[in-house]
Formats: sequence, structure tokens, C-alpha cells
Amino acid sequence: MKSERDFPALVAPGPPLSEEQAARAARQLTLPGFDDTAQRRLAAARVLVIGAGGLGSASVPYLVGAGVGTIGIVDDDVVELSNLHRQVTHTTANIGLAKTASLSQAAKSLDPNVEIIEHNLRLDSSNALEIFANYDLVIDGSDNFPTRYLSNDAAQLSGIPLIWGSILQHHGQVSVAWHEYGPGYRDLFPVPPAPGTVPDCAAGGVLPGLCGTVGSLLATEALKLIAGIGTPLVGKVLIYDALAASTRTLEFSRDPEGAEVTELIDYVLFCSGSLPEVQGIDAKALAEELSGDEAPALLDVRNDDERAQQHIAGSLHLPLPQLEAAIESGAELEQIPAQVTVYCARGPRSQRAAALLAGRGIKTNYLEGGLPALAETAPQLLAEHAHTEGARS
Repeated sequence: MKSERDFPALVAPGPPLSEEQAARAARQLTLPGFDDTAQRRLAAARVLVIGAGGLGSASVPYLVGAGVGTIGIVDDDVVELSNLHRQVTHTTANIGLAKTASLSQAAKSLDPNVEIIEHNLRLDSSNALEIFANYDLVIDGSDNFPTRYLSNDAAQLSGIPLIWGSILQHHGQVSVAWHEYGPGYRDLFPVPPAPGTVPDCAAGGVLPGLCGTVGSLLATEALKLIAGIGTPLVGKVLIYDALAASTRTLEFSRDPEGAEVTELIDYVLFCSGSLPEVQGIDAKALAEELSGDEAPALLDVRNDDERAQQHIAGSLHLPLPQLEAAIESGAELEQIPAQVTVYCARGPRSQRAAALLAGRGIKTNYLEGGLPALAETAPQLLAEHAHTEGARS
């Protein structure tokens, strides 16, 4: 592991500071070991923040206030009333607004000159490397294990540092994975916990101020890396107990038996354990069942826009990303009947959803060929441009 003096400043200094930039940074330019060059590094830096919830909404304002020039925000959620007790950067007026837009508003109100890039999407293996390529470092404030492992692997393959944090109830953790200089998230957690064994914030709760504490630590680690000051938490995880008002630091090293990361994988599947095989049903057989006295329950796992165009009449609706999140967190699936047929546009999404449901003890199969196959066989069973009948509440 490198010593303090061996960690280079991550970002080259940008052009001279404007009068406004210098005035904004006046109180940090007088810090010992921090100077005009360090501030210009911050102004030139591009930081990606994964998650606009408890940790992201706490870290972004400190990044903006410190003078980081460009900040990307990744999230596919909207602001809800239950968020506001801990995600205090969001406001009551923004309930229903995309969290990326809400957090962008807060950032711009703090410094109109900061460049905010909104990635209003779900980060996955298909887009992570393309997004990461545009940033100098990543802060992962996500709330689920698939995203944490994805972020670690994508940062490693992209050759950039990852600062990660996690919170639950009254405990928090912070560390830095910079694979050029030390171990990463997989070295500390080689395998994910079994589904349902670790509650999420919705089930386990979280102390509001914990988000601010850990979120500000994430931002501080980013500033240290960018400016080349202090000793980053590489090979160390800081553990914070809010109720005891105590911290401790655990040192760890690379796992000598850890598998090399060479590509991105299906992280939902990786974190879900071994999934059972599921059977398909062809469109003709399903049409016959739907015409019978005991028609099967149907679950549409496509996105909202796809369903709005056309869907099977009477089907429930739960997009695959939301189902994956519920499965990963161990949430109850009371809205899903004990036996269900899953469908999507072509088949792959419904096959994965069916496997996930089967892993939770639900008897399921999936429509082979997806909705187009049924549309060709029995078009009378489809509804178009109708409001969603949802499995969601």
C-alpha cells in the first residue's frame, strides 16, 4: 500500500480562478497544505455521484460548495414524502420530481456556475462503462448490493477511484477503492449477502443525521483525492456508530484468491444467488388458458412507456428494475399472486423475472416470444393506450 506522499493529485489544475471562484473558496484557500493550485484542480474535476438519495443529496452540496466544476448525478427515482426526513436537500415542493432534477436545482441554487449532468436512469452493465469514461472519480451512495458491486467493477475497469459509503439504522461505512494503489470493495466483501438477510432503509430505518455525516465524509474523500491532500481511505474502511458517537478504522488488503475483474456481469443475478430454471409457455397455449374458466394471473415487467402502448388486458404491472430492487432488498411481494405468468416485449426480461420470483417460492412461467407472439395469435386479448392496472401501490 502506498504511503501518504505516494498518492498523486488526481486532477491536473485548470485555468486561473476567476474573482468569483476565488471569493467563494476564500475560507479553504487559507487552509494549511491547500492553495490556489489545489482549488484549480477542484474546478477542473469531474465527479460522478451514484444515487441522489440520503448520501448523494448530502455529498453533492459539499462538492459544489468546495468548487468542483462538473458533477454527474445518476438516479432513476423520484422524490417521495418519506425521503424528506433524511434527504434534506430535496424539498416538499419537489415531491414527484426526478431526484436528479431536484438535486440539480439545489446544486445550481448554491452555485449557478457548476455544471450538473443529470443521468436520470438506472445504472447497469450496459451503460456503466460509457458513463464512467467521462469522469475522474465516482462516489457510490447507492442503497443496494448489485449497484455497489457494479460500481466497484466499472471503476476498476475504467481505471478511476471509487469512494463508497453505506448506511443503515445508526451505522455507516466509508472507504476508497483505487485499484492502482490498493484493495477494492470485492476484497472486503468477496460475495454478496444472501438475499433478504440485510434489510434496506425502508425496512430497517435510518437515523436522519447519519446521511449528513457519511455523505460529507464521501465528499471530503473526493476533495482529498482531487487536490492531492491528506491520506485517503485506501485499504481502510471507516465505521461510524452514531448512537455511540464513535468511529473505528478497519484496515484490509487485497484478497490473494480474489477473481480478476475482466468484464461487467449481471449483478442482480450475482447478488440473487443461484436461481432456479423456469419453464416457458407459448402464445397459443397461454391464449387457450386465458380463454378458460381459470385464467392465470399475468405480470407485465416492461417499462411504463411500453405498457402504455399495449398490454394484455387485466395484467398486473411491475417493471423489472423495481422487481429486482424488491427481490434484492428482501421486501415482501404481497402484490404478486402465488402463481403467475410473466411477459415482456420479447422474452429475456420475463425469463429473468420469472426466475427471480421462483426463487421466492412463487410458481411461475414466462411467455415465450413476449407480447408480439400473443398479439399475432390472439390480438383480442390485448388492450391499447389504457391506464396501468398496477401491482404497485
